[in-house]
Amino acid sequence: MTTQPIPDPAVVVLAGASGAGKSAWAQARYRAPEIVSSDDLRGVVGSGRHDLDATEDAFGLLDRIVAARAGRGLTVVVDTLGLDADRRREYLTVARNAGLPAVVVVFDTPAELCRARNAARDRPVPAPALASQLRRAAAVQDEAAGEGWDLVVTVRADTPEQPAAAPHQPAAQSDADRQVILQVSRFPWGDDPARWLKDVALAADDAGFAGLALMDHLIQIPQVGRAWDPIPEPFTTLGMIAGLGTGLRLGPLCTPVTFRRGGIIAKSVATLDVLSGGRAFVGIGAGWFGREHDVHGLAFPGPKERLDELERAIETIRALWAPGTKAHKSERVSLPETTSYPRPTGTPQIVVGGSGDRSLRIAAELGDACNLRTDLALDERLAVFEKQRDRTGRDVAVTVLDLPIVGRDRDDVWRRVERARGNAPAAAYAAKHHAATAEQTAQRYRELFARGVSTIFVAVQDLASPDDVRALAPIATP
Repeated sequence: MTTQPIPDPAVVVLAGASGAGKSAWAQARYRAPEIVSSDDLRGVVGSGRHDLDATEDAFGLLDRIVAARAGRGLTVVVDTLGLDADRRREYLTVARNAGLPAVVVVFDTPAELCRARNAARDRPVPAPALASQLRRAAAVQDEAAGEGWDLVVTVRADTPEQPAAAPHQPAAQSDADRQVILQVSRFPWGDDPARWLKDVALAADDAGFAGLALMDHLIQIPQVGRAWDPIPEPFTTLGMIAGLGTGLRLGPLCTPVTFRRGGIIAKSVATLDVLSGGRAFVGIGAGWFGREHDVHGLAFPGPKERLDELERAIETIRALWAPGTKAHKSERVSLPETTSYPRPTGTPQIVVGGSGDRSLRIAAELGDACNLRTDLALDERLAVFEKQRDRTGRDVAVTVLDLPIVGRDRDDVWRRVERARGNAPAAAYAAKHHAATAEQTAQRYRELFARGVSTIFVAVQDLASPDDVRALAPIATP
């Protein structure tokens, strides 16, 4: 089956013999009002779905519904045999007149399987009629290729079915997948915040960083600065940066589900993805900083409730990014419809943050990537995650958040350690923060990539200016 996504909205015409699996395929992907079935309409205008005397009236009604939905710019899925070339071309014309993409979905189902499914029906299609359909179906692929459709999709019986909200499966790691993304966590921007942010972002692009991430906190965290230090709202800020014309990937790391519900995250990231031309990602976590919730009048439930909400949020995001607008219902999430536009231009990566056992399980089961900190028992936490990933059989990437001290030379490294360590022993602080020169840090990053890490998010705690960013060029492209 083609991997190209089906546009939405669109006129989608199904083509295949009885028993090919057309109706089941459509029902798994679209809402019932979006599917127009000739069999169902026979039941509306005749005595039942198999009342052949009602065929003419049923198709007359079907054609009116297709034209009416398409004329309103709505997705319509035509669930008929689709084997008549003249009728297919009529639907193609309807799509063209409505300005909608025209898609034909051809079902390449083995004849034996079609016959078996047909035989199991309450009212099987007569064998001679089914044989005729199978002969016609064999020619549809070549016919459709020459009819002018915007997209021809082939569905084969051996193609694994994926639900509409199925998790994105990252491709195998290549050199292009190994990226370093700058996380900006301090904002000493003086009197011109917008100019400082723009200059830092442009410097990150010049230095060769693959992207730029922002923390999502309502108060500056004590590990980085003082509570009264500025920390901007990330999606507003990233929206501004998206307009700078860089190639940077953009996203929060990490946005807490305690003050952004899954639906709001889906909308915010989709908008950022559209505005940036498909360059958005989202780091997501259960939240941990109780003080910021108290100050802003937000509830801060216990760990179990927060992790429950993390699972619901990820599933909601995927449902709202999936094709179509049909309802979504599971044990965790129930949505009456999944209408949420704009949809992302690309496929934003969902990076699950957190190092606890359940967070790692959630990342393995639901995420595109698991983000671990290099200063918190990385080897042990990575081993736990890899066991969870092996259990699920999913190809979930490993990303890391690195909080290094990087200096020009050894003397500069230790000057930075002394400034930052407070009451902590210098050697322990330097070891925890991997204090090193840029060249030594680049070598450590190459070793992380060799261990299977796909992306390194680097947050240099004393970054203060665009020049500081440019000095990190050796670690931006190690």
